Amino acid sequence: MRVGITGHRGLGADVEAQVRALLAAQVEGYDPAELVGVSCIADGPDAWFAEAVLARGGRLEVVVPAAEYRAGLPGRHHPAYDHLLARAADVHHTGLAESTSEAHQAGSEILVGLVDELIAVWDGKPARGYGGTADVVAYAERTGVPVRVLWPEGAVR
Repeated sequence: MRVGITGHRGLGADVEAQVRALLAAQVEGYDPAELVGVSCIADGPDAWFAEAVLARGGRLEVVVPAAEYRAGLPGRHHPAYDHLLARAADVHHTGLAESTSEAHQAGSEILVGLVDELIAVWDGKPARGYGGTADVVAYAERTGVPVRVLWPEGAVR
């Protein structure tokens, strides 16, 4: 089973704990021998999902939206990003250099094209900018990829 992830970044610590638990529970439902998690490994749900997949014994594939993508992520996330990238069984690139909203959407579209199912850590609201979680969910739905939304009851971003 090839499963992708998209989700809101910048979640508070209380929401983070709930989302991590939801992701871990979701990953537990997959056979580790057949589980391939696909992620852009940004800070937040992307990285948490990748960690859960690896902890379950699944394989990780990474999509890098742009050559400058890592530089645009928070510095505190770089060690986790580097660790997860090093653990990836395969890495996919968009071929884009600049880490823009368009590059992020392009990366997400590649990710959606690689998976059987998309997990969306999503509050159900419109994207705050192009390439946000809502845009990725809409793309998956348009292309026929099933979407499983995970969002803690009563949580806000």
